[in-house]
Amino acid sequence: MAPALPNPALCLVTDRRVCPPDELPDRVAAAVSGGVDIVQLRDKDEPGSTLLGLAQALRRVTRPPAILLVNERADVALAAGADGVQLGETAMPTEAVRPILPEGCIIGRSVHSVDGALQAQASGADFLLVGTMFATQSHPGEEPSGPGLLERIRAAGVCAPLLAIGGITADNVAQVMRAGANGAAVITAILASADPAHEASRIKSAMQDAMAGAGEYRSPGGRYTTSRR
Repeated sequence: MAPALPNPALCLVTDRRVCPPDELPDRVAAAVSGGVDIVQLRDKDEPGSTLLGLAQALRRVTRPPAILLVNERADVALAAGADGVQLGETAMPTEAVRPILPEGCIIGRSVHSVDGALQAQASGADFLLVGTMFATQSHPGEEPSGPGLLERIRAAGVCAPLLAIGGITADNVAQVMRAGANGAAVITAILASADPAHEASRIKSAMQDAMAGAGEYRSPGGRYTTSRR
């Protein structure tokens, strides 16, 4: 069985345009102390050796208690002792990556449509990263899908955990939680903050409040397991 994920789950996605690599471990450590549950190392342009060093540095500050995922690079995730990988829509199939990783590793899949979500769930992805919710600095000019995409994915019968991404802040995260998300992935709001711990705490509290208002909130110790058995 794959590791359990918190409900709600707050994910921090790294971006060197927002936070340079030499500052990243300290900022990630602060964010984890503020409530971040999952850290996704996303840096497609770094050579393998450099990416491995960064993954190892993040592993030291995320365990315990946070989960560490590496974007697409299963080899780096394996070498760094990460908890799994995050795959884009055009990345290797989930079925091809699963045997590469140790049993129990998490595989997330990024999706941008109902069809993509259905395919990702059918392939055995443990959770889906759904975007783009709102206008975002990391993808300028991209037309956001809005929280309605989450509602359409749920209406189509997708039951896998959904983490919303794209321009999410403490002020709008309630919208995605009410639309069917189990959590949110954040870049700028936390990484660019003068106080990553405080900002992570604000977002996590807003997520919990939204779930409580919808009658779905479970205590901070309540957890859901990922879709794979």
